[in-house]
Amino acid sequence: MAQASVAIRNAVREQLERCEAGDCILVAVSGGADSLALAQATLVECAPLAIKAVAVTIDHQLQEKSADQAAKVEKQLRAMGFQDVVVAKVNVSLESGLEAGARSARYEALQRIAAEKNAVRVLLGHTRDDQAESVLLGLARGSGTRSLSGMAIENGIYLRPLLSLTRTQTEEACTEAGIEFWNDPHNENHEFSRVRVRREVLPVMEEQIGPGIAAALARSAALLRDDADALDAIASAEISSHNLKDLDCSALELLPRAIRTRILRSAIYAAGAPSGSISADHIGSVEALVTSWHGQGLVSLPGGVKVERISGRLSLSNQ
Repeated sequence: MAQASVAIRNAVREQLERCEAGDCILVAVSGGADSLALAQATLVECAPLAIKAVAVTIDHQLQEKSADQAAKVEKQLRAMGFQDVVVAKVNVSLESGLEAGARSARYEALQRIAAEKNAVRVLLGHTRDDQAESVLLGLARGSGTRSLSGMAIENGIYLRPLLSLTRTQTEEACTEAGIEFWNDPHNENHEFSRVRVRREVLPVMEEQIGPGIAAALARSAALLRDDADALDAIASAEISSHNLKDLDCSALELLPRAIRTRILRSAIYAAGAPSGSISADHIGSVEALVTSWHGQGLVSLPGGVKVERISGRLSLSNQ
């Protein structure tokens, strides 16, 4: 058996062995090399484990003839041997940008289909290259440890079995299996920050610093994820002794900043801020009410959340 295919099958098997016989899983397939290689390996590895695999392809309706591409992917998947293939059309909101809107619509559809199919897992085809890009994007945003830790292999029902493998390996696996993969035109659109990182930033880093940059970034992400997990656990234990709607500033000020900011972030989201809407600047403004108090007024945050210091306490409300 060809080397790339073996590596992908081994990675997939390691994750599938955590499921039980009779379970149903989804495989998200765009038609690119990563997801098609994942789909092929998943179908093969599911059979001996008595796991049902359902393939899902999302038509974002953002390109001309996108329905034709979705139909082509469906045909490929059925030719592989998938008995159950779902083609889901989604409407992408551009309010938060094309990339973010497409991602949000895609995950909403996957979540809905997983519920409909009673699937215990959703497999995604992200590779080590995607992980490296995520770390650089997080670094450019000035994000914290959690963002720099990139994507987790397991996040809720989502599994990313290929995070330790490269995009080149998925392409080789497709070639070995005679699978024709699609190159999404959006992957060449330099208006997208991820495309610029992929096509311009990483190649320059490889040229100027040396080979292995993507692997090094992925290793850094794994180390940072361990740190972020430990800090999150400490913060979670500390949160239990606080009223998130009415925080004692003197108690918060005694905590290490890494723990304090996590408590503040949790309190803000608990007050009703939309998921993912709170930036480092937002946290900095709220933290200043605790550590740099000089009579400043309330802080207004996304989702209508208001934070105000009153008599030595932080009051959080949603109006």
